[in-house]
Parts: sequence; structure tokens; C-alpha cells
Amino acid sequence: RLPANRGAISLRVTATNKRQALGVVAEIAARSFGLKSGEVLDALLEREAAGSTGVGHGVAVPHARVSGLDRVRAVFVRLETPVDFGAVDDQPVDLLFALFAPHQASTEHLRSLARVSRLLRQPDMREQLRRVNTGDAVLALAGQVAQPTAA
Repeated sequence: RLPANRGAISLRVTATNKRQALGVVAEIAARSFGLKSGEVLDALLEREAAGSTGVGHGVAVPHARVSGLDRVRAVFVRLETPVDFGAVDDQPVDLLFALFAPHQASTEHLRSLARVSRLLRQPDMREQLRRVNTGDAVLALAGQVAQPTAA
């Protein structure tokens, strides 16, 4: 289950490029989870250097292992204007659902990544995430990841 944290959600972010967008994600992660933003950004950039986490349809799922966490944590950012992310479909990205795992996390990190990817593959979910206006609404939508059997 992905922990809920309203502070780890930002719906009106301005960034002009991928690095700036990841910088915002790193700042939010640092503030929300007591991490060092520079270390978080370095980990995200290192992961992106291995291949873009832009999964298509305007979505990116940046992820990294970072020190100082005891479990997988998430940050959700919606950009005001989509940025080039080198995504698989060459579409610019406006939804970033970042995951951070402790260095010792094994399958929990991969399970969370798979859940988020499944969720964001649904066109109606992407549309709702682009429309909602509050962190609570994002948490309610993301709660569907944790309860796939909910009606």
C-alpha cells in the first residue's frame, strides 16, 4: 500500500524541462519525507540516464532508491505545461508519479511500480488526475491502487 501524504502532492507545478520537473519532485520528496533534495535529485537523474521513465500518454513514473526511508513513498506532481521527457511515445509529460524506495527494499518497490503503472495505463484514471483540484481527490484516486477490488 502506498502511504498517503497530502504534502507529497502538487497539482500546479511550473517546469520548463525534465530536469526542472524532477527537481520539483526531489524538493517535495525532501520536504515530505525528511530527505536531502540534492541526493534525491541525483538518484532520479541517475535513473533517468539509464532510460526515460516516461511511460507514454503524458505520464512519467520516475523512481529511485534513496537513503533515509523505511518504506516505499510516493510523490505526485501535475505540470501546468507538459515537458519533453523522452517518453516512449514521444509525447510530453504532465503527470509525474514518483516512487522512492529504501536501498534495502526488494520486491515491495517493484510491486508498487507495477501497481502505479497499471493505474496510469487507464485512460479514465489519467483524465481524472488531470481534472482533480485537491490533494485529497488525488489520494482518493490513488487509493484505488491499494484496493483493486473496490467497486
